[in-house]
This record gives sequence, structure tokens and C-alpha cells, in this order.
Amino acid sequence: MKKLINDPRRLVRELLEGTVDLSPRLALLEDEDVVISADLAPLSERKVAIISGGGSGHEPAHAGYVGRGMLTAAVAGDVFTSPSTDAVLAAILAASGPAGCVLVVKNYTGDRLNFGLAAELARQQGIPVEVVIVADDVALRDVVARDRRRGIAGTVLVHKLAGAAAERGLPLAEVAAIARAAAAGLGSMGVALGACTVPSVGKPGFELGDDEIEFGLGIHGEKGVDRTAIQSAARVVTSLLDAIVADLGLKSGAKVALLVNGLGGTPPMELAIIAREALADLRGRGIAVERAWCGNFMTAIEMPGCSLSVLPLDDQRNSLFDDIADVPVWPGNGRITQRKMVCSPSQPASAKATPGPLSPKLKAVTHAVAAALAAAEAELGDLDAKSGDGDLGASMARAAKALNALGDDSFSTPSRLFFDAGNALRRAIGGSSGPFYATALLRASASLADKPAPSSQDWLQAFDAGTSAIMELGGAKPGDRTMVDALTPAVDAWRSSGFAEASAAAAAGAQATSDMFPALGRASYLGKRAVGHPDGGAVAVAIWLSAIAKAL
Repeated sequence: MKKLINDPRRLVRELLEGTVDLSPRLALLEDEDVVISADLAPLSERKVAIISGGGSGHEPAHAGYVGRGMLTAAVAGDVFTSPSTDAVLAAILAASGPAGCVLVVKNYTGDRLNFGLAAELARQQGIPVEVVIVADDVALRDVVARDRRRGIAGTVLVHKLAGAAAERGLPLAEVAAIARAAAAGLGSMGVALGACTVPSVGKPGFELGDDEIEFGLGIHGEKGVDRTAIQSAARVVTSLLDAIVADLGLKSGAKVALLVNGLGGTPPMELAIIAREALADLRGRGIAVERAWCGNFMTAIEMPGCSLSVLPLDDQRNSLFDDIADVPVWPGNGRITQRKMVCSPSQPASAKATPGPLSPKLKAVTHAVAAALAAAEAELGDLDAKSGDGDLGASMARAAKALNALGDDSFSTPSRLFFDAGNALRRAIGGSSGPFYATALLRASASLADKPAPSSQDWLQAFDAGTSAIMELGGAKPGDRTMVDALTPAVDAWRSSGFAEASAAAAAGAQATSDMFPALGRASYLGKRAVGHPDGGAVAVAIWLSAIAKAL
């Protein structure tokens, strides 16, 4: 187990202390793991308090939502364990005034028992308390009765609505009614790509194969209700929404709010894709998504996966969602519209060589290069991953696709081919490879601009010009362990012995990078750890030069 913690037995207290240390508006009860708003009004003037909580491991829930317009206090238990009755009671006594409080409780046995008993004890001390149970997990619709379903990420939406209602000064019964109605209307479901590790246990709660995912899991690291093969983001979203929409009985014309929740180990790029698919899916069903939020709202430590929550909207909920929540981790009112698209600014056209008849030889050689680069995708990706970010193979595969897509006009002259290929690669390849190859090809195109039938010397000058362009752009020189270490030996061999020797010289130069200390690029961040295998960029040069030599 690798985790940035100290003692697992003090984990909860330390994470709460860190949370409170970072926010001057929060306070921590001295003897209980309870985070409370630090700027409460005098007892007699307090509005209805909203209190929630549960086991830790769901951060930013629950302490992250303490603040004006959401929670008044949050009670933290051990990781995935309900807080004690005494802790919940302490939160009620510290946060509540005569107006009373609403306890928002996720539907787990331990939470229901401890929050419920604390509510009873508080009532005996004269504090009016209402308990709202959230059971939004539709994955269990065919397994247990509705009132026995788990409470998962949709609970955060109940926090927001109840907190806004309380902040308006509404009475306890009305605040509780708003929260209960929202809880009853919610539908959520999750999917996991792997398990999480509870620090006190030290190993994952379950195992998934490399090609398996788990549908319908809770937020405590438990297994789901169905295990399937890995699917695309679109198919995962459709499966989740099929269950949610059917359970809620949503019809075309419905207006809803959508919460896309990460479970702790899913990067923002994947959550954004899930959000895109969810919005498109719901709109395709005729359901209008008027509000949406995307991010980590209720996690399961570091579990990779996500959940979707859908809540039908009405005028009251829309109004409450618009109210400000002075909580740093709450992203705002969530109002969205249809995606906006604007035209890209036009670029000035560059002069191109006048098209002529198709050159079958130029086309054949270009396609041979494309085939070689596509075939080497895995090899180049593996090499690049050892000293970079691993994207070279994919970049060269995109380059191959762009070269194969060139029209016949591009193969009229070498200058036209290099010009069109340079611009195609500029658009197709991200990272550093795109600018390097585009610059080299455009420089070579300029070198051959007035030479529709270049001589061997003309070809050499164009290749040398392209190599020089790469060195100028990136600042690399021979010996820096870059693609230049394959290009410059090829130039020298071509100059002294002809093109037939250039390919072999490039291959030898690429292999020699295995023993070079990296001076530029991402490999330079690894220092001597990059030594021992050739540079991927240099190997790519050797591959396409070899393809040219074989095709001529």
C-alpha cells in the first residue's frame, strides 16, 4: 500500500485538521471529529442547521460542503464507517439553535442508527430535529425495496437544496420537506474500473481483470451488482442512464439537473468525456439538462470510476440552485446551455507549387512511409514511454493517417508534396513531433520550389535543409539524444556515399542514442535513467528512411 499518510489510526483527525487549517471559515470540535461553520450566529438567531456526514474516504464530502448555503456541520467517522452517536449529537448541540436542524443521512445501516439515535437524544434536550434519508442508488432497484437502497453521490444535491432553503430562513418543516422531496426524486448509479484500498486494510476491496468493469457499486469500496467487459464511455453512460431514466420514469420534455461524479481515481479528461456523453444521451431522449456539474463530489478514496445522478427540476429547485453557496468546492449554480461553436480564424494562404500530373512514384513512397510508421506504433510508444510521455507511437500513427489522406494533387511535384505533407502533419500531430516534422517538410519544400525534377544533389540539399530546420527550432545538436542523432549521420552518409547509405547511417545513429545522456526533451528530466535504450524520435527517423530506401 502506497499512501501519503502518517498513522492510519489518526488519518481522519489529521485530514480534518488539514481541511480546517486551510479555511478560516471552518472550525473543528475539540473532542469530536466534527467540522462546523466558524461564523455561526448567536444561538437565538440561528437558522435551521443542516448537518450531514458519514464515513471518511468520500472527500470532499462531507466537511468540504460546510459553509453558508450548504452544510452547517459535518460529522466524520473512520474510513467507510459511520460516525458515533456521540459525535453526531455533539454536532447537533454545537450547530443548532431553537430553529432546529435537519440531518441528511445516506441510507446505510450504521448511519441510520447513529444519526437516528442522536436525533432522539437531541429532541429530549429540546432541539427539534428532522431526519432525511437519501436512498438514490437505482442499481439496487431489482434487489431491494426503494427505502432500502444505498445513498450515494446524489446526496450532495440534497445538501445544496436543503442548505439554500435553510439560508433563506424557512422553517424546519419546510426545509425538511424540500430535502425529502429531492431525495425521493433522485436517481444515481455508478461504475468502477477498479477497487480502492482502505488504509487500515492495506489491500483492494475486490479485484477486477484488465478488461473488466463493475456496474452498480456503492461508495464504500464494495462490489457492484454486475461485472462486464470494458466498454466505451458512450456505452457506459447509456447503461447508467437507461437504469436511472427508467427508475425515475422520465419522459421526453422533462427538465433535469445532472451530476457527473468522480470516485477519486478518474482524471478530469475522462470525467469531461463522460459529461459530454451524458448530456448528449439525455438530450437524445428529449430530456432537457438545464444544470450540470462535473468533478469529484463524493469519492471512494482513489477508486477509478464515476457515477451519474439525475434530479428532475421545478421552479423551486431551480431557484434554490441559483442561491449562492459560500463553499469553495461547490462549483456554482450549474446552469448550462447548448454547446457554443465559433469558426476558427482563417489563416493566410501560402503560395504552393503549381500542380502537375500525378507522380505514382511520389505517392508510392509516401504510402510506404505511412505504412511503416503505422506498423511501428506499438514499438515507438513503448520506447517513448521509457523516457517520455509515451505518445510518440500514437503521433506517428496519426502522421501515417494524414499522409494516406493526401489527395493526388499533392503528388504532382516534390515541393508540393512536402508543402502539403508539412501542413497535414502540423494539424494531425500534437506535442513536439508535429512542429518538428512540419518545419522540416516546409523548409524542404522551399528548397525544391523551382525544381519539379530534382537532381540527387537537390534532394540532398532539401534533406539537409529540413534537418537544419529541426535543429534551429528545437536547439538540438548531435549527441543530445534526439532525432537529430539519426538525421545528421544520414546527411553525412548521403553526402559522402549517396542516399543508399543514408538509411543505414540513420539506423546506426538511432541505436547509438542508447548510450547517450539526454540533454533535451522529456528524457532530460530522467537523466541517467533514460540511458540504456534508444531514443524513440531517432528510431522513428530510421524507420521512415528505411521505408523510403526500400520503396525507391
